[in-house]
Amino acid sequence: MDRMRYLVDTLNKWAYEYYVQDAPSVSDREYDALYDELKELERETGVRLPDSPTRRVGGEPIKAFARHRHIAPLFSLDKAVTEDELSAFITRVHKLDPAAAFTVEYKFDGLTMCLTYEEGRFVRATTRGNGTEGEDVTAQALTVRSFPLAIPYRGTLEVRGEAIIRLSVLEAYNREHPDEPLKNARNAAAGAIRNLDPKITAMRRPEIIFYDINYMSADPVSSQQEAVEKLKAWGFQTFPFLRVCSSFDEVRAAVDEIEVGRKSLDVLTDGAVIKTDSEVIRREMGYTDKFPRWAIAYKFEAEEAEATIERVVWQVGRTGKLTPLAFITPVELAGATVRRATLNNYGDLTRKDVKVGSRVLVRRSNEVIPEILGAVSHAEGSVPVEKPLVCPACGSPVAEVGANLFCTNRACPPRTVQKLTHYCSKNAADVEGMSEATLTVLYEKRNVRNFSDLYALTGSSFEGLEGFREKKTENLLSAIDASRRMPLERFLYAIGIDGIGRVAARDLAAFGSVEAVAALTFDELVALENIGEITANSILRFFADEENRAELARLKAAGVCPASSARPTQGAFAGENVVLTGGLASMSRPEAQKKIEERGGTAQSSVTRKTTLVVAGSDAGSKLQKALALGIRVIGEEEFLAMLGEQ
Repeated sequence: MDRMRYLVDTLNKWAYEYYVQDAPSVSDREYDALYDELKELERETGVRLPDSPTRRVGGEPIKAFARHRHIAPLFSLDKAVTEDELSAFITRVHKLDPAAAFTVEYKFDGLTMCLTYEEGRFVRATTRGNGTEGEDVTAQALTVRSFPLAIPYRGTLEVRGEAIIRLSVLEAYNREHPDEPLKNARNAAAGAIRNLDPKITAMRRPEIIFYDINYMSADPVSSQQEAVEKLKAWGFQTFPFLRVCSSFDEVRAAVDEIEVGRKSLDVLTDGAVIKTDSEVIRREMGYTDKFPRWAIAYKFEAEEAEATIERVVWQVGRTGKLTPLAFITPVELAGATVRRATLNNYGDLTRKDVKVGSRVLVRRSNEVIPEILGAVSHAEGSVPVEKPLVCPACGSPVAEVGANLFCTNRACPPRTVQKLTHYCSKNAADVEGMSEATLTVLYEKRNVRNFSDLYALTGSSFEGLEGFREKKTENLLSAIDASRRMPLERFLYAIGIDGIGRVAARDLAAFGSVEAVAALTFDELVALENIGEITANSILRFFADEENRAELARLKAAGVCPASSARPTQGAFAGENVVLTGGLASMSRPEAQKKIEERGGTAQSSVTRKTTLVVAGSDAGSKLQKALALGIRVIGEEEFLAMLGEQ
């Protein structure tokens, strides 16, 4: 038995080096010799240890997959496809803990699996299924060599991973089986694991990349970083990329790094996964009925291509920020020929190592101007981009704030034109036909400087301007007139408050009027789910600025009356600022928040001194403790349902 134990341990060590570390320490001949000795010893004794590598040989076909219920649910992830949605997620977490850290990892495109261990021994592998119950694919998983059959952890453990087939393996398989080629790596992985014949699974050579601990019966991990370190230490195959970030800019940089890096991977990926690192914060944020609130998947659905940087110029935006714009060799993206692409700021340019003459990866999505994701390679003559010291448009001094450069002249011409262009854009005032080129002409020829100037335009304003025929002028004036009645959330986005995107504008619009928003205090602003301290201060500065107040008055005098999105003023929760904490058995948190607001209340995401009521469900956390400390009224789910008039 000692010899058998030695053979099993040695072979498992060599297999780990070969399959997981990709660093074999012995030849195939040496491995095969010990493997054959172990098989013979098992045949002679009739004994096979639980972690013997001979268990990994594909067995006989099975008739059907048994169903198995996971110990802890395997939730799917909510998705973000825009930076605004990603920023809103970061803000929600930082409202709970401003010092919260995030992990960013690759999102692999395969089949999600859950492996179970009891007292250190592998006992079962299942697919994710519906998240609560999956198919038992233990026989198929045993043919995969990227996980251990025995680990030092004593207790019950569920680990989570993604079954994948490497692109090179898929290519080789299709060469060997030209009559029945596999369509793509994702379907190939799912088909391999869910094949009733384990021998076919083994022939297709799937792997499992592990990224999470789903359940531990004792000594649970305290963070995502600790979970990944334990998986590595126990011999599971993990992917060697995990970035720890503390801000939106850092998260965005890590996502960009993944989007560039995935082009050279041998594994199919379709996005990045961003998680709150701390388990304490995860417990506080909880889950919806479908997703964890503490994680999100940023999906890569845009088209990408490589191009060469020919030159870089600096553009001035509506906030005065200088943005590097690259002229590139023409590439086809999303049905258009692209010749220009942008970077976010000077820090972005240097971090991505973009130089004139370099080959870069360009992305185009959602009809937005193409963006440079990073350098792919440099040429011998590649040169760095110089940092401007003065504004390229007006010659005013440039101020450096973090990674950004700003023109210090508030009346800088392109800055004003960009401000007007933003106001007229589709998701703002939606003045159809009012392009940047048209606004440039109106700025130069008709002294249009403010939003309110647009509403003073008449047919005669366009007389003598090249290209403005009668029909075009009529259409523009009609579109301007229609914008007087834009929805409030679009107006709040249009006027260009720093940090206010469409998500935050929607939250602010719930207060019913511009005047109500202008009257909000710092505490009331940060109590909103998608507004943090920086954005709250930005809103306060905007409405405190005399010129901004004067412009709002001019807009009102011009008949601009944004459509109100006011909450009901009557109902069971009228006048109440309500915080939900813990889980509700009867409904999800978004459903409960909607019901509160339909009945006149304000649903807050965190407890402040403005909070008047806390609804405490199961496993209520620190919000409940804070409410009790502040003497705020607390009710349970039963009383909450009674207030709603529901059983």
